[in-house]
Amino acid sequence: MTDDATARVLDRFLAELRALAPVAVWAHGSLAGGDYQEGRSDLDMIAVLRGPVPLATVRRLARLHRGLRDDEPLARKLHCSYLTPDTLAGAERAHLTWAHNGLMRRPVTPVTRRELHAFGLVRHGVPPGDLLPPLPDDELHAFVVRDQKEFWRPAVRKARLWKQDVWVDLGMVTFARATVTLRDGRLISKREALDLLPELGAPLDVVEDVRRRRYGDPAPPTAEWTMRRSELTRGYLGPAMDGLVAAYGVR
Repeated sequence: MTDDATARVLDRFLAELRALAPVAVWAHGSLAGGDYQEGRSDLDMIAVLRGPVPLATVRRLARLHRGLRDDEPLARKLHCSYLTPDTLAGAERAHLTWAHNGLMRRPVTPVTRRELHAFGLVRHGVPPGDLLPPLPDDELHAFVVRDQKEFWRPAVRKARLWKQDVWVDLGMVTFARATVTLRDGRLISKREALDLLPELGAPLDVVEDVRRRRYGDPAPPTAEWTMRRSELTRGYLGPAMDGLVAAYGVR
């Protein structure tokens, strides 16, 4: 279920994208998984174009996204990767993507691919299972371990990052979700991750800080709390990630 502003953005996006005759358009992430919060969650989309995607189409997509962004503030949270039927396979392949108000190339990760198969929301065309190759469990497992070890663990050492809300929020939630995926082989929502974090030994004040920012109406943090929160988060995540990687890094 989506709210009015979200529905308006998605309806216009799909209406304009139809001029390119896409094979399919899918939603994933919170939007598809039932934990979407308007104005806080990203609008995560995948579009499969008939392909190939020439420069004229790239420019057309850029104009589409910029026009939508300029007219609809919520469209700044819309991210979409553009695939074609012959580029669907291979999680390491980089795809044309609109994200963070610009075009780039980045992969559709194993986590996203598993989300699409598990609960991807069809906005247009055929379902993910008709086009997207199945993702082996070993590939998902290896990606989650690598993400914790090679991206998040080095980031914990950079104190300046953890003064920002987004790093605290994503770092804590991603760790809890990674734990469940490696332990149980399943994906969980951000709400479920927040509920689990106290059981994983996370500092309760930080967990509630993240929860208020996602589901409540938080006041801006004080400078003192920002520093304390950074210390608590880094002090918890560093050893916790090390333990997770040590437990599940070798199969």
